[in-house]
Amino acid sequence: MARGWESKSIEDQQAEAERAAAEAKRAPLTAAQQRRETLRLSRSQLQNQLENVRHETHRQMLLRSLQALDAELNQLEKENLHG
Repeated sequence: MARGWESKSIEDQQAEAERAAAEAKRAPLTAAQQRRETLRLSRSQLQNQLENVRHETHRQMLLRSLQALDAELNQLEKENLHG
């Protein structure tokens, strides 16, 4: 069963990479858009790692990292709405 989840994660990552590549061809991204996309991809990778983590200390580190990414994404969204 774990193998199925792992395959799905890889498929999701590949689909996300293809989507990002298609978007990149359409129009050049601003620095803020590039940062936002980088944060989203990092968040996706952390979530995948979180699904497979075994040690509680590592789990807590990943959760803190996710919180930091979410905070930065929220800040970028606020700046985008106001600027």
